[in-house]
Amino acid sequence: MAQFDVYPNPSKTSKEQYPYLVDIQSSLLSELATRIVIPLGKRSALGGDAMRGLTPEIRFADQEFLLLTPQISAIPVKHLKSPVGSLSHFRDQIIGALDMAITGV
Repeated sequence: MAQFDVYPNPSKTSKEQYPYLVDIQSSLLSELATRIVIPLGKRSALGGDAMRGLTPEIRFADQEFLLLTPQISAIPVKHLKSPVGSLSHFRDQIIGALDMAITGV
């Protein structure tokens, strides 16, 4: 598992609105039974504007998403199957969103 890999959301109840989860956990913590993830929400389903810095716009799989940083959570590794892509090229935006959530800056 690599940091910033994207996985299909395994939840039957939320995968329609949040089809993907982004693994943000450092690979140095690979021994843990959980991974820290942030959902990608469909921009079209969420409406409104992105919260500058906190919910960056992400284009993935030819769709527009918002990285829903306030919904950060942990999920058991066993629920994350094969990654379907990577957002490593959005590293600065993801780290910036986390910094905004933690420090407000």
